Amino acid sequence: MNGEQARTYFLSCPDAIEDFPFSADTPVFKIKGKMFGFLRYKENIAHINLKCNPDEARVIRDIFEAVLPGYHMNKEHWNTVILNGSIPTEEIENMIDTSYSLVVRNLRKIDRLALEIKYGRQKIYGN
Repeated sequence: MNGEQARTYFLSCPDAIEDFPFSADTPVFKIKGKMFGFLRYKENIAHINLKCNPDEARVIRDIFEAVLPGYHMNKEHWNTVILNGSIPTEEIENMIDTSYSLVVRNLRKIDRLALEIKYGRQKIYGN
């Protein structure tokens, strides 16, 4: 997966939007105003930051060399994933889905319920 493919996948999440609060070349992906990921490039290689379960974050970092503690984020709850081709696309998509669902779970109840009703729990949480 490359940066453009990651961007497309972020935006395929229900009601996800792209915002540029940091700079014009750093898209931030949000759901109901809450960030669930962002994309940046370092030396022409895409890096994405994703929210994660703290226990899973450490395990994923141990498994994949291209997963690091979150750049400029709470390193317990965020990972940086370097999109250098070393991680299977399905695994990156799973990490993006997890980030999205973790953020949705912490939305205001009214916003969370609206998403669940509009798209179904399966689409929102993947379970």
